[in-house]
Amino acid sequence: MSSLIMRVESVVARALLAAMVGLVFMAGVMRWFGYPLVWSMDVAQLLFVWASFIGADMAMRKRGLIAVDLFVRWIPPRYRVYLDLATGLMILAFLLTLSYLGYRLVMLNLERQFGDSGISYAYVTAAVPIGCLLLAITLIGQIIEAVKSAGGNPALIFTPTRSKEEALAAAGESEL
Repeated sequence: MSSLIMRVESVVARALLAAMVGLVFMAGVMRWFGYPLVWSMDVAQLLFVWASFIGADMAMRKRGLIAVDLFVRWIPPRYRVYLDLATGLMILAFLLTLSYLGYRLVMLNLERQFGDSGISYAYVTAAVPIGCLLLAITLIGQIIEAVKSAGGNPALIFTPTRSKEEALAAAGESEL
């Protein structure tokens, strides 16, 4: 199931990015010919918001979100897993709160039009609760994995789970 969700997210994110690039390019060409597409930037922004949330979920699934781990990386994994669990639970509470408030924002913006496009602004704001729910579901799965592995070889929530050799290969380096 998880690999299916990852593939769907990847296809959707790529399609949104391609549509954004195509739309902005088309708008530039049409403006050059003297026929500006006044709605194109609004739609490109809408696509960007959705692509951002889907991309954030994809990065979280790979444990690839940016992190400042200057001090916590020195903590042994068997203890760091508890710090990750506490941090993960706080982030989960934040994401669920943002989902609820995002839903309320969607309901407030049902009648509002998005710029000159004629599209309801609710389509833009709907990215917040849906994106936060996707992130929360991913985080819940990672928290469950961390709890199950806390006794043995802990699976850290916010650290990529790859070997030193895989990390070096991804960076294009080798250990000498």
